Amino acid sequence: MSASSVPELLLASRSEIRAALLRNAGVPFSVLTAPVDEEALRLGLEAEGATPREMADHLAEFKAAKVARKNPDKLVLGCDQVLDFDGRALAKPRDPQEASRQISLMSGKRHDLYSATVLFHEGRPVWRHIGHVRMTMRHLSAGYIDDYVTRNWDEIRHCVGGYQLESEGARLFASVEGDFFTVLGLPLLPLLDHLVARGILET
Repeated sequence: MSASSVPELLLASRSEIRAALLRNAGVPFSVLTAPVDEEALRLGLEAEGATPREMADHLAEFKAAKVARKNPDKLVLGCDQVLDFDGRALAKPRDPQEASRQISLMSGKRHDLYSATVLFHEGRPVWRHIGHVRMTMRHLSAGYIDDYVTRNWDEIRHCVGGYQLESEGARLFASVEGDFFTVLGLPLLPLLDHLVARGILET
């Protein structure tokens, strides 16, 4: 594929972590997002009986599709992450109190994290991947949970589950079974494989 025929990659996500992962991997891209009422979409999917895994996939596709409508010649990457705790999806905490409640619920227990990525080109999805990580929290005291949330609220407020594994959030966990990049919200290695296959990246 010639350089002139390689479509520009657009990241349809405001996540600074996802952007940093792509940037650090040497992937050329631009950020372009469209307004999405994630809460309303999640509630609608829940009402339809969607599983947390299906919710992650649908939300990633919706975000990519919305940007792709006005940019059909671009390769648009939509992403979403959903935490599955006992079969129900936990959303991003609205306030520190909700973050503490969520972590308290998961303390000493296992949950699943799904990170979905969908690529659109020429008005249709051309690739998708759903990364899955199984995570087990340590037994945490109420005092530590509250202190953790207070110290880290500015960083964790936009994170499902109220933690960042790449920082103090690592102390919350006894085990993590799966890919680290998936925990950060972007299954990077499968995406890089696809971009190489499309001729967008060289190896």
